[in-house]
Order: sequence, then C-alpha cells, then structure tokens
Amino acid sequence: MTPKLIVMLTHHDKTVMNAAEIFELCKTAKADFWGFKEVGMPLSEMKTLCSRMKEAGKTTFLEVVAYTEQECLDGARMAVECGFDYLMGTVYFDSVADYARKNKLKYLPFVGKIIGRPSVLTGTIQEIIEEGQELSKREEVFGFDLLGYRFQGDPLKLNREFVRQISKPVCLAGSVDSFKRLDEVKDTDCWAFTIGGAFFEHKFGDSFLEQIDKVVTYMEREEKG
Repeated sequence: MTPKLIVMLTHHDKTVMNAAEIFELCKTAKADFWGFKEVGMPLSEMKTLCSRMKEAGKTTFLEVVAYTEQECLDGARMAVECGFDYLMGTVYFDSVADYARKNKLKYLPFVGKIIGRPSVLTGTIQEIIEEGQELSKREEVFGFDLLGYRFQGDPLKLNREFVRQISKPVCLAGSVDSFKRLDEVKDTDCWAFTIGGAFFEHKFGDSFLEQIDKVVTYMEREEKG
C-alpha cells in the first residue's frame, strides 16, 4: 500500500500566515490529506480553513506540538472546535485520548521523548518501540506520529523497526525533504507521511501544487514499479 501524503501548510513547526491562500490555489492537487499546526493562525481562521478543506473533500489533520497535559488538552479541544478528522502529536495522556474518543477524533500521539520546537525526538529505538507497543493496546489510539527524521540516532533503523513492530498506523512526520527520503518512506510501508517545510523550500520543484503532484505521482509510480 502506498504511504499517503499529508500536505502540511506549515514551516518551522508553525502554520504559515497565507495557508488559506495556498490551499485555495492547490486544492485540486492529487493529495487528499491536508493539515496544519495549532500555532501561527488565529482560531477563527483555523476554523474557516478546516471547513474549506472538508468542503473540498479533504481529510483533515491538526498536528499539535505540545508537551504538558493542559497544552495537549487545549490542542485536542481546538481540533474538535475546528472540526478536524485527526489529531496528530501531543505527548500521550489518558485525558487527551479519552477526549478524542468521546468526540470521535482519531488520535495519533507522539512516541519517544520530544523536545523543542521545531521538535526533536530523543530516547533509544527500543524505548520508543516499547512505548508504541504499550500504547497500541489502547483502543483510543488510532496510530502514531513518529518524528523519525528528527530522531537523534539512526532514523532509518527507527522508522523501519517501529513500523514493522507496531500493529497500528504510523505517520512519519517531519523532515521528508528529498526523493531519497521518499524512497526510504516507501520502504518502511508506513501508513502516511507529512511534508510541509520542504514544499516551502522548493525541495521537489517550483510551484506548491506542482510539488504535491510530483510527490504523489512519484510514490504511486514506485508502487507500480
């Protein structure tokens, strides 16, 4: 199965100010999954943009880079208020998982120790996998937001082993910024992956829309090959 591209209208872990304008210009692109972060845009504009994405038939994702329980809960409430389909990120807390379940929000928490913003993943591969296996037992957890390429270790080994040993969907998020990494993402057989900053830095071509289509086509071609 081809990993799904989640187009993130974000750069340096923040939603870009012209996110709504970019979406309107690119909503006919081949990607069905779209999202942005919990910071960088007023809540009223977040609601409007999420609504426009859903009106265009897109599946929507809010990624929350937060570490305290209160901040994570606030992010979950924001996701529900805006009408997102998925909540990505946050350190796992039972309170956040329960809130997501009650509000029919699919929850993909971070695993491992996350620090900073832009975020960095620390810990050992075994610790991260064991945490994922333990959290996989919870029905409130849809899957995981794995910051594989932000890992302060061997990202290829982490991505490969985590996906192989975890039974739930895994999204590789952050720093997918080259065709070489697209090949690596494909090889993991993960469920999805995000690209945000790399599009703004034109790592895959010129226009935003062109880059989205190029990435989706590349991943599909690899499957057929």
